[in-house]
Amino acid sequence: MPYRNSQMVVIPTKRILVIDDDEPVQMVVQSCFEELAGWEVVTANSGPEGLAKASAEPPDAIILDMMMPGMDGLAFLRHLKANPKTQSIPVVVLTARTDLLQNYNYSAYGVVRTIAKPFDPISLVYQVAQALA
Repeated sequence: MPYRNSQMVVIPTKRILVIDDDEPVQMVVQSCFEELAGWEVVTANSGPEGLAKASAEPPDAIILDMMMPGMDGLAFLRHLKANPKTQSIPVVVLTARTDLLQNYNYSAYGVVRTIAKPFDPISLVYQVAQALA
């Protein structure tokens, strides 16, 4: 059943790609969106894997961790925006590095919202749905 906010508004179904190298975080985020919102969730453990999945079947949105080995979130965003097939996908940044949230203009990379870890799982769904509305 789709998650309803306090005003009893149904959140439309989406397909999202969660990119995070921390598997427990991936599982929590995936569960939140599948169980609370009824959304389809695809996961990736790295930036390159996320780029491949986003290009193969573009999602409605991407939930992106900024601190990953190999290719960090900023490098991922640059590659995502350089590809005409993926450049319009909205991105929600989810990171423990709150200093990164303040030091960059992420909107230039298609970031529609930034959320700090740790996060409240229930409000995460609502915040992302609100950003994509």
